[in-house]
Amino acid sequence: MHELASRIIDHYERHASAWDADRRMAGWNDKPWHDRFIAALPNGASILDLGCGSGSPVARQMVSHGLRVTGIDSSPTLISLCRQRLPDQEWLAEDMRKLRLARRFDGVLAWDSFFHLTPDDQRRMFTVFDLHAGASAMLMFNSGPAQGEAVGEYRGDPLYHASLSADEYRSLLHGIGFKVVAHVANDWNTGGGRTVWLAKRG
Repeated sequence: MHELASRIIDHYERHASAWDADRRMAGWNDKPWHDRFIAALPNGASILDLGCGSGSPVARQMVSHGLRVTGIDSSPTLISLCRQRLPDQEWLAEDMRKLRLARRFDGVLAWDSFFHLTPDDQRRMFTVFDLHAGASAMLMFNSGPAQGEAVGEYRGDPLYHASLSADEYRSLLHGIGFKVVAHVANDWNTGGGRTVWLAKRG
């Protein structure tokens, strides 16, 4: 199963153009969560977007509300699309698991990206969150509804997903000074079926 996880970076690079087109043409069924994340941030806040994709619609929405975005994605093709669309923001082709920017942000987002990591890599990501989140930062990510691994597919290729248990996520968040503001499993009303975590530091 973990061998499939090692294919994620190559998967998104190979399918970058198709994924971008599909994401932009699909209805934005998770927009309410992004609106809530934006509303919880101060004016002009700095955001670290981990797994930013092509920058549309999520980063574009944040920028339209006056937020400053630093986007991280492992796909050079997706990062190039971000640079074309939102050239005044910062875009880096990096593996988020290895990120060390030596600065902190008002908000950290890991949307439709974090859940592609293995369970152990997800646990290690809380160090990345810790190193990059400011004193009262907001953090939002999505996971699976329960502990386990699953394989979906995109354009005929297998697509790995994993999740820790809700109790473990709460413990990991608490361990880096975050309190859960909202958590909804399988949110079909405002999240397109996603399981969402929104937390605040301090």
